[in-house]
Amino acid sequence: GTLVHRDGAKVHPIPGACDLLERIAASGRPYALFTNGSHHAPDSFARELRDAGLPIADGQVLTPLCSAQAYLRRLGADPSVLVIGTDDGRTYLREVGVRVVDGDDAAGVHAVLVAHTNNADLDEIERAAHAVIAGARLLTGNYVPAYAGAHGPILSRGAMVTAAIAKATGRRPVVVGKPSRSAVREMSHRLGLPASELVVVGDDLRLDIALGRLGGSATVLVRSGISGALDVSNLPESERPDAIVDSVAELLRWF
Repeated sequence: GTLVHRDGAKVHPIPGACDLLERIAASGRPYALFTNGSHHAPDSFARELRDAGLPIADGQVLTPLCSAQAYLRRLGADPSVLVIGTDDGRTYLREVGVRVVDGDDAAGVHAVLVAHTNNADLDEIERAAHAVIAGARLLTGNYVPAYAGAHGPILSRGAMVTAAIAKATGRRPVVVGKPSRSAVREMSHRLGLPASELVVVGDDLRLDIALGRLGGSATVLVRSGISGALDVSNLPESERPDAIVDSVAELLRWF
């Protein structure tokens, strides 16, 4: 909804997106893309965007699988994690050193992480709920109902699964994707700047603008995504973006 629209498996750049990223890079400013998608490894998203024509390098895409690591590091040395998600997501976490345990070995895990999943296995969800009841932290990459698609909102399966575990356990999930303190820390770490010196640009008030506000960053709402024609004048001052544009193409005049 900010740089691309997704139509099933196809990704279509929004007019002006490529020019904007090239202009930012030419200015010498670092930038990263933060998607709440967690069904692929971050560099897989980067390759997909490159194939669509966007100038994105490996290492420039952040996802909840990245910011979850920022949260896990604060739990202490080598925490064990039960992951509900895709095989690709689990493989990535193992490759970067996260101790991912199988569902049959859920006793004593430190955290349950719910990422995007393509299949909801009730036995797996029940094991995760028992782990949370036993003391594991319930982490989720995303807890909003939907995100922007090419033909309207796409319902969040990860949020559905998280809600099921939260209902069964009575525990409040901790968001590690957008918006969260973990996401702010990962964003600042990756760009080498304090959050107060960053600009967060996005199409979703609940995810992108809330992330920027949480970290004290400047915020820009683009209306090409899920927020559409929402009247922000009805929102509390603390939830409003610092600027609003119809499309990222309008940001070209800022560089």
